[in-house]
Amino acid sequence: MHTELDTIDRQLLSALQDNARLTTNELAQATGLSQSPCWRRIRRLEEAGLIDGYRARLDRRKLGYGVVAFVSITIDHQNDARNTVFIDAVHAIPEVVMFHAVTGTADFLLMVVAADLDSYSSLLLSKLHRLPGVQQVQTNVSLQEFKAFDSLPIPGGPDPA
Repeated sequence: MHTELDTIDRQLLSALQDNARLTTNELAQATGLSQSPCWRRIRRLEEAGLIDGYRARLDRRKLGYGVVAFVSITIDHQNDARNTVFIDAVHAIPEVVMFHAVTGTADFLLMVVAADLDSYSSLLLSKLHRLPGVQQVQTNVSLQEFKAFDSLPIPGGPDPA
């Protein structure tokens, strides 16, 4: 479901995406609202599900994760029971930081972090290959990151230059 956003909603969402630690007072000043109406708008955006939560963005390299791998997995057959078991097993692997069902030659795409290639190899052999129903696994290791996923474009705003 798409929620209509006005200019102030877009400003609030953009500001919070850039820095979720902004106070209501700082957000109010940035949007030209007083504090109470600003707080009410933020609550409305939260209740509408547009704001899913507030998180800190961590530096994976400083945490020791030097490798990012994109792992395509094909499973032997899909049904609701098999998918549930597979999905639960993937959720139990903390190194899997993104997980999608996809179209194309694979059934699922995982984004995995590891300290180094040896650590990734160990994870691949001990966990990923042993996921229930795995038929095929293909890994693409990221050589260089040009743009990370850390914000979404706000609909209805100005087009990027």
